[in-house]
Amino acid sequence: MSKVIIDKLSKEEIVKRGISKWPIWTKEISKFDWYYESEEECQIIEGEAEIETQEGKYTIKAGDFVTFKVGLECVWNIKKPIKKYYNFK
Repeated sequence: MSKVIIDKLSKEEIVKRGISKWPIWTKEISKFDWYYESEEECQIIEGEAEIETQEGKYTIKAGDFVTFKVGLECVWNIKKPIKKYYNFK
């Protein structure tokens, strides 16, 4: 099972989940290692990043709803300044 899941949510689903009430994280163009100690869900508001994992590379961009599973080791390569709502489970 993939440790990075990319979906598109309808506006109704975004409202139902209360995503606009989640904290916002922003980051400039950069590259850094990351490890997920807990599962994170996020809604990308702006920007674009490439997530490099042992499974392969994933491109995430505005409009994507992304789930990062527990234990994921990856490299974030932010191509365009990113802004996202996020929630750790």
